[in-house]
Amino acid sequence: MASPLPARNPTEVQMSQLVLPCHTNHRGELSTGQLLKWIDTAACLSARRGSPCVTGSMEDLAFSFHASQPYINPPGQRDGKSGVCVGQVVNIKAKVNRAFNSSMEVGIQVSYEDLCSGKHCSICKAYATFVAQGPFGSKVKLKPLTPQTEEEKIEHSIAAERRRRRLVHKDTLKDLLTRSPRETELETRDGSVAVPAEKTRVESVELVLPPHANHQGNTFGGQIMAWMENVATIAASRLCHAHPTLRAIEMFHFRGPSQVGDRLVLKAIVNNAFKNSMEVGVCAEAYGQEMSVSRRHINSAFMTFVVLDQEGRPRTLPMVAPEPGEGERRYREASARKKIRLDRKYVVSCKQTEVPLSVPWDQSNKVYLSYNNVSALKTLVAKANWALAREKEKVRMYTLEEDKFLSFRIEMSVRITAGRAFSLLSDLRRRHEWDSHYASAELVQQVDDDDMIYHVVSQTLSRENKPQDFVILASRRKPCSKGDPYVVAFRSVTLPTHPASTDFTRGETLCSGFCIWPESEEMSKVAYYNQATPGYLNYVTTNVAGLSSKFCATLEARFFCLLKNKEDLIMRLQDL
Repeated sequence: MASPLPARNPTEVQMSQLVLPCHTNHRGELSTGQLLKWIDTAACLSARRGSPCVTGSMEDLAFSFHASQPYINPPGQRDGKSGVCVGQVVNIKAKVNRAFNSSMEVGIQVSYEDLCSGKHCSICKAYATFVAQGPFGSKVKLKPLTPQTEEEKIEHSIAAERRRRRLVHKDTLKDLLTRSPRETELETRDGSVAVPAEKTRVESVELVLPPHANHQGNTFGGQIMAWMENVATIAASRLCHAHPTLRAIEMFHFRGPSQVGDRLVLKAIVNNAFKNSMEVGVCAEAYGQEMSVSRRHINSAFMTFVVLDQEGRPRTLPMVAPEPGEGERRYREASARKKIRLDRKYVVSCKQTEVPLSVPWDQSNKVYLSYNNVSALKTLVAKANWALAREKEKVRMYTLEEDKFLSFRIEMSVRITAGRAFSLLSDLRRRHEWDSHYASAELVQQVDDDDMIYHVVSQTLSRENKPQDFVILASRRKPCSKGDPYVVAFRSVTLPTHPASTDFTRGETLCSGFCIWPESEEMSKVAYYNQATPGYLNYVTTNVAGLSSKFCATLEARFFCLLKNKEDLIMRLQDL
């Protein structure tokens, strides 16, 4: 008898659209505006299965294979088209990753399909935030969503961290600008004359008609995004005098609604042009009457464009001369956003199997390093197929084998509240009091209330017979909602103020940390996770189930010490 299929997520929506001539641009390729409308529709249908809602934002739109990316013709052919043309299919899958109090995150995956060859290719991924609304725009408290599959559990867990990253993004940008020089320095480029930014300015007006709105009379978010992409493309074209390709959209931020009968004024300008890419800022304002002077700022976004040559390589772009005042501010902010994007790309693209594992810490990448630190641990926690390797005095050790990684989980229940255990385990300066493997931990930098950088010296000697030291980013998170654990995540970073010393052997940790779940008012389940790096694997024999006594003793000692000294720990925590 065939096994039953796993239960499908009730919020999952799948959309398949055949590309028709009316969906294409002047090159006969699927227009980005049409794609954005389909993405928003699919995401909205998914979100509305939970509750009536409106689009709050759309972020992380990075096109890996773009709808209008020029196709490189085979030798001898001159009439090639892009990868998404008339007759091909765009497939979109959207589902709610997590429901918060009154908002929810929807994950979106977009791919295209060539019906003749059977080829499938990813176009982009994105995350949308929707806000639940009741009658007359009142807020609605959402029911929690229970993830079922391993993938859903990972997305559900990391959604809270993505939400936190969105909330602090503005502060990160402001902090980076504060630390950067106030003077606007134009980039020098051989043989290039700076183009005044004013020459790229675009302003266009649209009248919201019934086909542009939903059954409640509110303008479709996808329609607004399509109009914004249109004026942004025109602004980019005025700089490069060519047809640009949209590469990424930082975020569509919906500040307020618009209705049928409203006039939407769409404005765009090139904020800054780098060697091979440019940032275009675009905003949408709405007003209700033809002679009205009061306009509502309803949306804004930043779009990154490139211009490709016949071989598909990015062309060098002209420089931009910003306008004094606001133009210079936009110019500097565009440079800061580019630095954040590049640093984020570096953090995400670092190969975990390569040495060094540490990533340089900087003001521009602190949010994404923290995000990457916590999300890596949450991803490890949500993994299935953990195998019980051994159990001793109610301390259980599990292992997980994945390709080049061997991960460990050690858990036990202790008579201590989850909050108190969290306070102790997240402060590395006190760890030597209960962990004999720690010699000292110096707080190097207090990044914010939840992220700290420590210089840790271990009692463990390396092969060079020297003590090991680490520079560790510790990120701690309290539960976002009921059922979430307290999280303390660790990963190695590099700091110019603390280079490797000849007195120590510099060690590295890729992904490790604690998760603490309250079991009752007095009991908590504490689990320690470690994704073993090559250095850790020296402690492990070829038989995974037969872990060496040294490795077991190292990990188990931390929990036996918690168990043995739990009363003393409680007293210490009460003194905090």
